[in-house]
Amino acid sequence: MPDAIPPAADDPTEAIIALERAALDRWGKGDPSGFLEICAPDVVYFDPSLERRIDGRDALARYYETLRGKVSIQRYELLNPLVQRVGAAAILTFNHVSYGGGTAEHRWNCTEVYRRSGGSWEIIQTHWSHTLAVRV
Repeated sequence: MPDAIPPAADDPTEAIIALERAALDRWGKGDPSGFLEICAPDVVYFDPSLERRIDGRDALARYYETLRGKVSIQRYELLNPLVQRVGAAAILTFNHVSYGGGTAEHRWNCTEVYRRSGGSWEIIQTHWSHTLAVRV
């Protein structure tokens, strides 16, 4: 089997997935700061539990404070991650399955739009939605 071809230097896939996983690890322990640290000041956020979009990191921080310490995820799966690069932006899409206590399982679809800012990537748009149990 031939050696794997290393990703191109401008391919953000590994870096973006690593950022997302690190933030999800903290989120599962009740700490939303991992996401706040990688969000741009002008981030926008959609969540199915909210009536309206949240605009800006400051407003998102206020919302996340209401959740701090209340989320407990025993483990999760980040499935089918795909990063698509478009100029100085990259779009990460994935399916997320989280497991709480017992047999509780929650399925989500997620889209995160990242922007290259200086030497790092930051989230400028987040969209989470529930997934129905139907599998294709």
